[in-house]
Amino acid sequence: MNRILEVCLVASMLVSTITPYSIAQTPAMTRGISVQMSLANSAESQPDADQEDARIVTVTATGDVDFGSDPISLADLAQKVRSTPFLRRQKLYIKADARITYAKVLQVLNAARTDGIAPLVLLTAQSESSRPATIAPPKGLEVLLDPPPGTEPTVVELVDFGQKEPAFKINNQTVFYAALPSALEKLLPNKSERVVRLKAEGRLPFAEVVRSIDACHSAGAQVVLVTPNL
Repeated sequence: MNRILEVCLVASMLVSTITPYSIAQTPAMTRGISVQMSLANSAESQPDADQEDARIVTVTATGDVDFGSDPISLADLAQKVRSTPFLRRQKLYIKADARITYAKVLQVLNAARTDGIAPLVLLTAQSESSRPATIAPPKGLEVLLDPPPGTEPTVVELVDFGQKEPAFKINNQTVFYAALPSALEKLLPNKSERVVRLKAEGRLPFAEVVRSIDACHSAGAQVVLVTPNL
C-alpha cells in the first residue's frame, strides 16, 4: 500500500512540473470553424488572430458564413461589423475555404467594408511544419479595399485561359504567374508606394486569387481588391 502511494505521489509531482511548461510553450489553438485554407509563401505571422478578442469571419466550402463561431447572414454581418467596437487599426480576419468561389468571398468583403477596420487579412494555411509540441501562429495576407490616398495603383487582372498556370493582364500585356513578381518589379521600380489593384472573375476558385495576391506580395506590392457590388 505504501509503495502504491509513493508511485502516485511521484506521478503527481511529474505532472505538476511538466504540464505548466508545456502549456507555456504552446500558443492557443485558433478557435472557430475549420476550413481548408489556401497556401501562401509570402504570408506573414498574425498572432493576434489567436487572441480572444480577434474578429474572424469564416466562409466554409458550402458557402456558409460565420462571425466567430456563430452563423450569420451577409446583411447581419454588415450590421455586426459596424456595431462591434474595434480598437484603432484592429484587423478583421477572413478565413475562407480555398474551394469556394471568389464571388462568395467578394460578397463577404463588401459586407465587411467599413472605415473602422484597415487592413483586412486573408488567413492562409501553414506551408511549413511546426516544431513538436508547438502550434505555429496563424499566417495571412493583408489586403485593402480602397487604395491609400495619393497612390496610383497598377491594375492587374487575373484572367482564366483554362490553363494550369493563371495568366494576368497588365497594361494590355499577358503575363503568366511565374513571371508576375518580376514583371511588377520592373513596372514599379521607383514607386515609393507599390500598390496593385487586383481584378479577378468571381467564378474563379478563391485559391487562385490568394495565389495571385501572394505573387503581388512577393514583389513588395500592397494589394487592393476590386470589389464590385455583386
